[in-house]
Amino acid sequence: MTDDDLVFKALADPVRRILLDALFEQDGRTQSQLEAVVREHVEMTRFGVAKHLRLLEEANLVVTRKEGRSKLHHLNAVPIRAIHDRWIGKYTAARVSALLDLKRALEEDES
Repeated sequence: MTDDDLVFKALADPVRRILLDALFEQDGRTQSQLEAVVREHVEMTRFGVAKHLRLLEEANLVVTRKEGRSKLHHLNAVPIRAIHDRWIGKYTAARVSALLDLKRALEEDES
């Protein structure tokens, strides 16, 4: 499985996106802190959260650092940027942006 495949797989799951959003808001969280965030949205065990964190680490979207007895999780946005540059950036050319601007303007006129 390629690095891109691992990133796409990691981003495909809503719980993993919740974890990434939480780390974007506040980096350097413990697993317990991240479990609390996940439980605000879905019912999940500690082991379930650990499994999601492990998949995020395998995709290199989360890196960990030991601090005393705690393991802190940090967001690594580089793989997301690589996906953007490879797969999304080319579709945001001027003509696509112009079409989106037109679509928004037409939708505003309808309201």
